[in-house]
Amino acid sequence: MTTLESIPEKLGSNQSWVEKGGVHWLEPGAMTVRELAQAMNELHARFITITAYQLPKQEGLRLEYHWDLDGQLLGFPFQLAGNSIDSIYDLCEAVDWIEREIHEGFAVDFLGREYEPLLLRQGDQIGVNLREEVKK
Repeated sequence: MTTLESIPEKLGSNQSWVEKGGVHWLEPGAMTVRELAQAMNELHARFITITAYQLPKQEGLRLEYHWDLDGQLLGFPFQLAGNSIDSIYDLCEAVDWIEREIHEGFAVDFLGREYEPLLLRQGDQIGVNLREEVKK
């Protein structure tokens, strides 16, 4: 059984967990989201969701990937430099709906996948409901 303390080393991180609100947070450092997903799969962690939000003063977006490992909620934040990040759909099918929702709501391109409309109607602009720079 994998212990919480052994995970940062397995992920190649020199950081320690920070517990906040029942979630154990770990900065991914140089790890990509695909490397994280592969590592979580190897640990038999269960994908839960991605939380997306715009940072203040239009400093970009932050995506927080949430996984469950043996009853422990793990969170990994990624700040986007632009509007794209690699998709992990091919590594974890459970991510399909939330990647599509974030694509439509925040205009994030998940690289390496195609999208079917989820909530938007034909002619709706992606990101129009949630991204400040798109609203203007």
